[in-house]
Amino acid sequence: MFSVDRKDFGPNFVFGAATAAYQIEGGQTDGRGTAIWDTFSATPGNVKNAESGLIACDHYHRWPGDLDLIRDGGFDGYRFSLSWPRLIPDGTGTVNDQGVAFYDRLIDGMLERGIKPFATLYHWDLPSPLQDKGGWMNRDIAGWFADYAALVAHKFGDRLAATATINEPWCVAFLSHFQGIHAPGYRDVRAAARAMHHVLLAHGTAIDALRAEGAKNLGIVLNLEKSEPASDKPADIEAANLGDAIFNRWYLGGVFKGQYPDELTSILAPYLPRDWQKDMPIISRPLDWVGINYYTRGLYRASPETPIFPIAKAEGTLEANDLGWEIYPQGLTDLLVRVSTEYTKVPIYVTENGMSEDNDERRVAYYDAHLQAVNAAQKQGADVRGYFAWSLLDNYEWAEGYSSRFGIVHVDYKTQQRTPKGSYRAFQGMLHNTR
Repeated sequence: MFSVDRKDFGPNFVFGAATAAYQIEGGQTDGRGTAIWDTFSATPGNVKNAESGLIACDHYHRWPGDLDLIRDGGFDGYRFSLSWPRLIPDGTGTVNDQGVAFYDRLIDGMLERGIKPFATLYHWDLPSPLQDKGGWMNRDIAGWFADYAALVAHKFGDRLAATATINEPWCVAFLSHFQGIHAPGYRDVRAAARAMHHVLLAHGTAIDALRAEGAKNLGIVLNLEKSEPASDKPADIEAANLGDAIFNRWYLGGVFKGQYPDELTSILAPYLPRDWQKDMPIISRPLDWVGINYYTRGLYRASPETPIFPIAKAEGTLEANDLGWEIYPQGLTDLLVRVSTEYTKVPIYVTENGMSEDNDERRVAYYDAHLQAVNAAQKQGADVRGYFAWSLLDNYEWAEGYSSRFGIVHVDYKTQQRTPKGSYRAFQGMLHNTR
């Protein structure tokens, strides 16, 4: 059980669970188009065991039972993503009516169970035909994404409690275009620089499109890390500052201040789109809330021999999950306070937080410590309005395939049997009958 109580967070605090379309849905037979993760996962060496999201958790067919789990757990909200290729198979043009019908059923099912729908437009499943045109490297994606956003607002907006444009733009851009770890798997600084800018430009154009359709309560979801130096050496402190610029300040500064960090634009200047500065008013459109995904810290050391970015991650000494991510609850408190004092006064939601781990007792302890961290941030003045556990279900964990389990509900992938874990019961014990 948890050491915190629901009432500790305030009367209107939203507790929820989170998932993403490609990681759980499957259901790729009813008109859904191809996504970049379908082809990336089919390429040898990209994903453990060459596993894909073809079936995943079969949520496409099993969604009523999954929504029952959310309701029975006492959760107020469900953070889910819509699949762009399910709704518009080619990314632009013809709409897939079967895809629209699926999300109609899903959203109505949430409302019937008293669950608030928190939708995310993009959680990494870019339609392949748009990748053929350059994907996030192509400035035209700002228009393609705005049209998709307008469709979502028109079809579903009146039933959504909140809508986020992009999930984790650092992953969309840097992890996927510079480090090459996620789809589309580029390792190219020019590709990365353009994706880093265009993903935020598309966010801004989507905000405009959503508002034009009358959508309310709009935000973006940023993944942030607590960037720290590996030592007190000036070179390591400088390395941590650059790491913070790459991971945190590019996105926070762009969205909330209309400016990128100078130490990063000076490096990326040869690779950024021409006249990128003119896009900053669109990128920094006013928002109603911001989501923060938090898992761990980044420990940095200077690495002069590394081209482009002369930094490297150092190995930490803290307890870690089974992916090697250090467990650092204080980092969540620090980030929540930092965002609320340095960047914005809009409400903050912790939109993802969780632990990849087979030992669920450790997961319970992880959640308990991070819930305490959220409460500590509130006491320091951060306007935190909600917390979403990642993830409701064990699911397809991208390049890790099915080897990594974040779920508070166990999934047997052979039978699709769902079994609540102790972490689910811990949330249920805190939340049940107090909604």
